[in-house]
Amino acid sequence: MQNRSVPVVLDPGGSDIQGEIVRLREQGPVALVELPGGVRAWSVTDATILKEILSGPQVSKDPRLHWPAFQSGEISAEWPLLPWVAVNNMFTAYGPEHRRLRKIVAPAFTHRRTAALRPRIEAITEGLLDALAATPDGESADLREGLAYPLPIRVVSELMGVPDELNPQLRKGVDRFFDTTLSPEESQANYIAMHGLLFQLVSYRRENSGEDMTSLLVADTDDIETPLTEQELVDTLMLVISAGHETTVNLLDQAIYLLLTRPQQRAALAEGRVSWPDLVEEALRFEAPVAHVPLRYAVEDLVLGDVEIAKGDAILAGYAGANRDPKIHGDTADEFDPARKVKDHLAFGYGAHHCLGAPLARMEAVVALPAVFERFPKMELAAAPEELDAVPSFISNGHRRLPVHLNGR
Repeated sequence: MQNRSVPVVLDPGGSDIQGEIVRLREQGPVALVELPGGVRAWSVTDATILKEILSGPQVSKDPRLHWPAFQSGEISAEWPLLPWVAVNNMFTAYGPEHRRLRKIVAPAFTHRRTAALRPRIEAITEGLLDALAATPDGESADLREGLAYPLPIRVVSELMGVPDELNPQLRKGVDRFFDTTLSPEESQANYIAMHGLLFQLVSYRRENSGEDMTSLLVADTDDIETPLTEQELVDTLMLVISAGHETTVNLLDQAIYLLLTRPQQRAALAEGRVSWPDLVEEALRFEAPVAHVPLRYAVEDLVLGDVEIAKGDAILAGYAGANRDPKIHGDTADEFDPARKVKDHLAFGYGAHHCLGAPLARMEAVVALPAVFERFPKMELAAAPEELDAVPSFISNGHRRLPVHLNGR
């Protein structure tokens, strides 16, 4: 057995997520890491081990029940990642409580409701591409700002029934939620501001009920036998608007970037040798939109791989690492190949906490990606790859900007 005591200090700015994954894997399938604030956790980058713990009861996401450092107050309000663990929604629930919360939220993400959004996704995409097409000749356009970001945020805002006046503030709040370089004071202020905005949304939908998800959850909270509390309702909305949009932003961003830097793969798509759904799945695998997800906690003493994990230890799900596990994907795990036979990945999680919005994210991608490449077939990057800074996060895996020449140089 190994019980490694020297942690790998994760870069809060996420400047080299994949390079960091390589260093973690060199430590073994389970490696000790240090998070912002000096908090230590076990990072799991082995896909088989990660699936095992994600699908069983021996690991929890509820810090109130299973994280002694949180229970004792050692994890204080000043910890910058507190919003990721302190919320009261299905993201941090365990066992029967998780099943209760997920059952309430699931009707908002049925196949019927998701499929019904496709015409709206197509219309929003077309409008965004029209706006991009107006870019003056010789100027570059930022596809993250002009397509990858606004499409998902508009879709999730309409799904949730967010009134127009709240959208700009919510966007700012979501961006800062994923920014793991914020100071404790900035993180706490953003957390409070986001809650205030979402309480406004709940109040608005109580007075102006519609067919949106917020109205549905408000009605359930008012009517069903074991409803969401007001705090659970607001925290659930925070989960949907943050996770429900950030994953798709990064999926679109990374998929566009991967094709612009790999002309052979782009040609294979254009010639029909690879399908767009295949491209989407490989982009999700190769550049997991969410690289690391805090946190889980050992419900009991565990042995993961060759590492002893004590009851109450924190665990970090390393999706970006597991998605490139050579034991699953072989010697080409670090190569982008949409024709890959094994489509298995953990980009949307696994087990009880598998993302309810995964079908919606996939739909947005298979609508928007072919549309932008068909509209601008000569599109090229307008900056060297090394000039595209990462978003400031070890959780979110995307670029700050994605400048392109829409009609070539």
